[in-house]
Amino acid sequence: DLFGRYSVKGLELLKTYCTGIQDCTDANLHGADLRGMNLSRINLSRADLSSADLSSADLSGANLSQANLSNADLTSTILVGANLMDVNLIGSDLTGANLAAANLQQADMRCAQMEGCNFRGANLTDADLEGANLEGALLMDTTVSRADLRGADLSEAKLTGSSLTPDNFLNVPHVASHRWVTWAGDRGKTIQGQPV
Repeated sequence: DLFGRYSVKGLELLKTYCTGIQDCTDANLHGADLRGMNLSRINLSRADLSSADLSSADLSGANLSQANLSNADLTSTILVGANLMDVNLIGSDLTGANLAAANLQQADMRCAQMEGCNFRGANLTDADLEGANLEGALLMDTTVSRADLRGADLSEAKLTGSSLTPDNFLNVPHVASHRWVTWAGDRGKTIQGQPV
């Protein structure tokens, strides 16, 4: 069965998407199995995707603004250029996800697992990353103005060209560890190591 592994909710979404109706605003997809689905450019704004399995799905260019993705599995998901403004990603697993050029303004990513995520060129303005695991994340050329990084693990993260400065890390305990972040200073000089 070609669709045997998809949940009923996943099949309903696939049917809607395949018939050309890409607007699934306010959809209830709590716990849906959407693994590996191609949902690029779909509108899932305000949708309930809490505890859904979206691992390895293609959501490039999708509108997920104000969606609830708490505790969702987004490992290796493609979210390039997606609109995730004001999204709830609390406790979600985004390990290895590609969020290049995504809009994550005001996103709530507290306690999310984001090891090795690609955020290159993403906008994380006013995002809440408290307690998030960003170990080895690629945050190059990102906008991270006013982001809350309290308790975030940024060990081995790459921040070259981002809007962050060493002052943004004053309340980030993991930054003081022996493994740290790399970012470009305001003169373009790459700085590595612990803040002085």
